[in-house]
Amino acid sequence: MFKLFLLFLIVPVLEIYLIIKVGSVLGGLPTVAILLAVSLSGAFLVRSQGFRILSQVRGELAQGRLPAAQLLDGALILVGGLLLTTPGFFTDFIGIFFLIPATRRLIKLWLGLWLQSRLARGGFLVRRY
Repeated sequence: MFKLFLLFLIVPVLEIYLIIKVGSVLGGLPTVAILLAVSLSGAFLVRSQGFRILSQVRGELAQGRLPAAQLLDGALILVGGLLLTTPGFFTDFIGIFFLIPATRRLIKLWLGLWLQSRLARGGFLVRRY
């Protein structure tokens, strides 16, 4: 819980700092234009990649297979899109990282390793209701 609190405290401060720094170098209007351009291009990328993933999910389901990898890709694309719609340079950078297929593979690899280590340590509890 404390890590989440720090995340919600540090990220906005970092975003404001970066916007002020970029704005002092480029000016206010170009800074806003860059933020808008990145958000619009991010929305386009999310839309196009989302449709591609959706067709892959349909293809996997039509062949009777579970589209686990495609669903994870879809979730990562959604997170990337949410980060791109958040105004700021830091979240835009992280959001783009989630949208590029090569870096998304790295994220999936890291998530797999993290999940394996949590399962090996018994880091997940199963509650029955």
